[in-house]
Amino acid sequence: MLARVFEEAGLSTTALALIRDHAGRARPPRALFVPFPLGFALGRPNDPPFQHRVLRAAFDLLAAESGPILADFAEGTDAPVEVLQASEALAAASPGRTTPVEPKTLGPADEVTALRGYYEQWLADHDGRTMVGLTGIAQRRWRGLIRYLEGYAAGSPPWYAEVPPDLPLARFLRYAADDLKAYYFEARMARRPDQVDNELQRWFWTETAMGDLLTRVASRMAASGDAEVALYAKGIAR
Repeated sequence: MLARVFEEAGLSTTALALIRDHAGRARPPRALFVPFPLGFALGRPNDPPFQHRVLRAAFDLLAAESGPILADFAEGTDAPVEVLQASEALAAASPGRTTPVEPKTLGPADEVTALRGYYEQWLADHDGRTMVGLTGIAQRRWRGLIRYLEGYAAGSPPWYAEVPPDLPLARFLRYAADDLKAYYFEARMARRPDQVDNELQRWFWTETAMGDLLTRVASRMAASGDAEVALYAKGIAR
């Protein structure tokens, strides 16, 4: 939307798109789809030659006088192996996945309890700053939230008093997913501050029961038949 405004003012624009469907719907004047994980728009960190090729491909779109143009990065299959592995791991966690996952030792509620010490360490190390809090539900009361999400994923969500009556359900589910992901990510970063590239995302979506649960929730939302609910699902699990 901003790109179109800038173009109307006489400024040429180009953009990088990490989710092709979103770019296709937004129809910016010029956009380059790059097949990398979220947060890695230029590919692997610390690889300037490869990143420059990505930028050059995006700037080359400025040669077109009009759009909309949605091009694909031509070197997508030649991306650094670590980036491709991260993309494959995230794809395995998408709502439409068919790849089986390994059974997890703990359920999502027990995982939350097991990670609590690390999360509270994160709070102590960062003066209480956290991305958790969208739902307004204290993390020590999340067992009820997790039971609700498990019921929703199974098609029969139980009554849950914490769901605000004036908040659309799809938005509440997105808030809950964002709170849970933030909790896991911050706990993991407190425990493993040395993680690099996309290890955090790979760990969450492929090794945790919560990643499995949120994938099932997103799948249920995507299959709801409601276009708005399905759109929210895209923000929960790719």
